[in-house]
Amino acid sequence: MEVAKVLSEYDLSKLAVATAGSHSALQILHGAKKEGLRTVLIVKKDRYEFYRTFSHFIDSFIIVESWGEVAQREVVEELLALNSVVVPHGSFVEYVGAERMLRYPVPIFGSRKILMWESDQRKKMELLRSAGIRVPKEFSSPDEVDRLVIVKLGGAKGGRGYFLARTPEEVKRGLERLGSPENYIIQEYVVGVPAYYHLFNSPIYGRLEITGMDIRYESNVDGLRRLPPEYAKEISPTFTVVGNIPMVLRESLLIKVFEYGRSFVRATEELVGEEIVGPFCLESIITEEGEIVVFEFSGRIVAGTNVYVHGSPYSWLYWDEPMSAGRRIAREIRKARDRGRLEEVLR
Repeated sequence: MEVAKVLSEYDLSKLAVATAGSHSALQILHGAKKEGLRTVLIVKKDRYEFYRTFSHFIDSFIIVESWGEVAQREVVEELLALNSVVVPHGSFVEYVGAERMLRYPVPIFGSRKILMWESDQRKKMELLRSAGIRVPKEFSSPDEVDRLVIVKLGGAKGGRGYFLARTPEEVKRGLERLGSPENYIIQEYVVGVPAYYHLFNSPIYGRLEITGMDIRYESNVDGLRRLPPEYAKEISPTFTVVGNIPMVLRESLLIKVFEYGRSFVRATEELVGEEIVGPFCLESIITEEGEIVVFEFSGRIVAGTNVYVHGSPYSWLYWDEPMSAGRRIAREIRKARDRGRLEEVLR
């Protein structure tokens, strides 16, 4: 992807933020409009009626029959004609595929290479360990399992397909039910409070920001808490994310989150080959001893930021004005454009 060549053919006064109609699209485009940028939404035909109700901040719609069309020449040409910068979110990456994102011929805000690492559970954990971040014990084979574990699939699946097991036999049976996938990881199940930290690495402002945090609401594991124990034990928990809950962390723990975030940024430059730019998320469990154990990361905006469309308690401390993660992305793009530094934030 030759960003400089594409930008030389753009009308930068009409620069547009583009994404796909899912995940965190509304706040991304709402934030872009707040920052004076144009907006483009790629939307499936069966979702258009919903998204067009937000046409007061969506300038252009690219309607497709299926998500497979997102990478087709006609869609790409329309994005380029509209001077677009694509903001990838979890669904966008899942629709296009991490490998195809490397070759996607439209400028992308953030890092492309990190999406490949994110899609591979083992490379994901390798990166976290290299950053010096505490992670759960990992088992390389079902036969090694000797305690409660969680088995997770690769890619941006929102917890879909994850399951718990205690023995090698339970792991093998669970994998068979999922069609014997190759891209999975077995981790010790760490008991504690889940906490997902939204961070933003800014080359333009030269700083790392904590922009918010959330707790994922998952089905059916969260619903099982409402059942009497004698009924709950008969149902296997699942971890499909259905929503997000705002969270404010004990201030003394923020320091470790910030340290982890800085270490992660350094590790992306050293291992991935390009420093992560813009939003990312470290996903953790906090134990009763107050230790933060990070079990995953997302190398782009996460849906948990949707709970802060008017800004989180942390974004207010940086900006003293409404600042969603979507608007924060747009501000970085706008400032980069105005200062002639777009190539520093686009890939």
